[in-house]
Amino acid sequence: MNGDAGTDGDVGTDGGAGTSGGAGTNGGAGTNGARPGPAPTVVKLGGSCLETLAEAWWDDLARHAREHPVVLVHGWSRPLKALRPRYRDGSAILRDRYGNQSRWTTPEVLADIRTVSARLGEEILRRLERRGLAAERILGSDGLVTAGEGERWWWKDRELVELDNLVGPITGVDPSLLKNLAPGRSCLVTPLARDGAGREVNTDGDRAAAAVAGALGAGGLVLVTDVAHLLVDGEPVPRITARAAAEFRDRKATGGMRKKLRAAGEALDAGVGRVVIGSAPVTELLAGSTGTAITRN
Repeated sequence: MNGDAGTDGDVGTDGGAGTSGGAGTNGGAGTNGARPGPAPTVVKLGGSCLETLAEAWWDDLARHAREHPVVLVHGWSRPLKALRPRYRDGSAILRDRYGNQSRWTTPEVLADIRTVSARLGEEILRRLERRGLAAERILGSDGLVTAGEGERWWWKDRELVELDNLVGPITGVDPSLLKNLAPGRSCLVTPLARDGAGREVNTDGDRAAAAVAGALGAGGLVLVTDVAHLLVDGEPVPRITARAAAEFRDRKATGGMRKKLRAAGEALDAGVGRVVIGSAPVTELLAGSTGTAITRN
């Protein structure tokens, strides 16, 4: 089984059978990979591990960010659960008719996500600025990330019912809104999106990071979580092909790791140079000395 303890919970549909819109779609202005200079790195910070990252981890990130443009995409699962006890209840998570999970997102939930994301954003930007990096925060729903129509049929009290769940699959990213990216100048993205009707919607943070990485032509996508490796049958896996990862995802992976493996495949399909999952410092993960690398072949 997959050992992703404490799933990230950055909700939105998993995107399996019956859902629309791959996270790797570049729907924005600008061309994929056209940015001059060093290729950007996109780092997804899992909501379950943000509070536990050591100062040395941030020091390592800063060293990397001085030489490469870095986009951070943050989760919010643990802070959201801490904000209101009901978010820890199983009823806060819905499952659609295809088995995909999503947080039940109402306007009130979106407001709470904005609240905890603003606090997280302030803390992350302070950590970067203390290390001499310029940084800005961007809401995905402010034109960066677009989403398609979400699933409307969900299981509730053992019945399949129609619900207006404010989630949607990612359909595009406008990289022109990240034009200030440069070595020493980073961006922090809150992974909300705007759908075709103009509504702000929740979406999956891992797949948002994959979509941003694809739109930027990133050299690497690092999915930072609270486990050191992908575990297959209880054993750590240092390297796995995208095809084998997809087969494992569909057979045995659960929760947050299922979404991370889907995001990894979408990033590689969109042309991202490498994808790594793990809990170590970013430079160690990119160097392949720890974590799990997902490769094209």
